[in-house]
Amino acid sequence: MLKKDVEDALNLQLNRETFSAYLYFSMAAWLNSQDLPGFSQWMVAQGMEELTHAQKFYAYIQQRGGTVRLEAVAGPKVGWESTLELFEETLAHEVFVTGSINSLVDIARDASDHAAGIFLQWFVTEQVEEEESVGQVLQRLRRVGDNPSALIMMDGELGKRMATASSATPAE
Repeated sequence: MLKKDVEDALNLQLNRETFSAYLYFSMAAWLNSQDLPGFSQWMVAQGMEELTHAQKFYAYIQQRGGTVRLEAVAGPKVGWESTLELFEETLAHEVFVTGSINSLVDIARDASDHAAGIFLQWFVTEQVEEEESVGQVLQRLRRVGDNPSALIMMDGELGKRMATASSATPAE
């Protein structure tokens, strides 16, 4: 059985993961409107990954006898000045999510909820990968600057990322 503070924090994170998916789908739509279908595909894949994260929190809360509380999801931003600005915002958002996961680990630890601590370790590792992945795209965007040919080449490369929704558990 989950302690109330742990359950509340897990529900908050579930809803943050859902917002992250909305944000990335909004970014994908904007990128598509900018004739960057590869960047858009990359961001759709990112959004699908966030939905998988939300599903993992949903399932874990139920597995531990908690109550899932879905909240209204705020509408995300719909426009950016540039692809560079969009990815700077993406990295800042991932850093925010990392901080949120770290706080959740602290809450689980303070509640002596070792099972939640183990569950959350997958997300700690995932956030390292998320920040690295976005950081690599951002670094390349900074390098290419305003070069349209380089941006088109990046668009082709990023479009190879496939969007998949996985029902795998964090331990898998």
